[in-house]
Amino acid sequence: MQQRNLGSFSVSAIGLGCMNLSHAYGAPVSPEQGERVLLAALDAGVTLFDTATLYGFGANETLVGRVMKPHRSRFTLASKCGMQGVDVNGDGKLVRVIDGRPATLRQTCEDSLRRLQTDVIDLYYLHRWDKSVPIEDSVGALADLVRAGKIRSIGLSEVSAATLRRAHAVHPIAALQTEYSLWTRNPEIAVLKTCRELGVAFVAFSPVGRGFLCGERIDVDALDAKDIRRTMPRFAPEAYAANLRLLDGYQALAREAGCTPAQLALAWLLHQGEDIIPIPGTTSVEHLHDDLGAASVQLSEPLMDRVEALINERTVVGNRYNAQSASEVDTETFEDRAA
Repeated sequence: MQQRNLGSFSVSAIGLGCMNLSHAYGAPVSPEQGERVLLAALDAGVTLFDTATLYGFGANETLVGRVMKPHRSRFTLASKCGMQGVDVNGDGKLVRVIDGRPATLRQTCEDSLRRLQTDVIDLYYLHRWDKSVPIEDSVGALADLVRAGKIRSIGLSEVSAATLRRAHAVHPIAALQTEYSLWTRNPEIAVLKTCRELGVAFVAFSPVGRGFLCGERIDVDALDAKDIRRTMPRFAPEAYAANLRLLDGYQALAREAGCTPAQLALAWLLHQGEDIIPIPGTTSVEHLHDDLGAASVQLSEPLMDRVEALINERTVVGNRYNAQSASEVDTETFEDRAA
């Protein structure tokens, strides 16, 4: 597996996003299947594993901790704080809450360390910027955790270039994570340029477009009731019907490149720069190996141009988040740039 720099770490060019095993796309997989995927990734050369307090309200960290503890020296461990499940109503039901207060972040870190069965987290992201708390205060708390030896480096997720600069002035930011793929190009507005100026690695989540760029026609009506794609405008009936018209051409380009559609999406990202590290997620060992095969795919500039002309911010219909979710992130949009 090719290696790329992430802060002080050298990691596999493609990491593993662990969320799918416990969260967001319906019922979690069995512990046995989760273990198979994690260990298959490690055996295949993946050295960046990405989890979060939010995923499964701690269940994903618990899974990663149990399975990966014997192999802790072989990989870089990333987790996230600032968004978690809280029993808000006192009825035992956890509700997703964004909370970036320093005391909360310190406690969340302690809880994560326990679930992950480790003494230190290599890369700890602020999962969402809590806009009621100055970013300087939240990052300052994470800097305290670095000094205490609880975490080794700090990351940010779903923030704008301006917020990244403010945070970086408090403590060096090792990585910024946000959605980036052929069908979500928002980082190209300002964040990628700022990351490169500051020496911040860019970690791309949802690099295969929530499964769309795997080339299969997803039956949205058949998705699990808790699948987050049901709330996403791009998967709403009219928008999704329009987006499906892109697939035939996209599949043809993948065949021309001699790879699968998922590999084309990941290879395109890898070709955007040595500082970009995609972290696809999967519940299937077969799909895992397919994803990792993207590291060996070579794309010509003319083919890259044709892929980009087919799938981009002008040809994809629908926003990536609904209004509520969009209000919780701090990322540039093409609508803002045009205003």
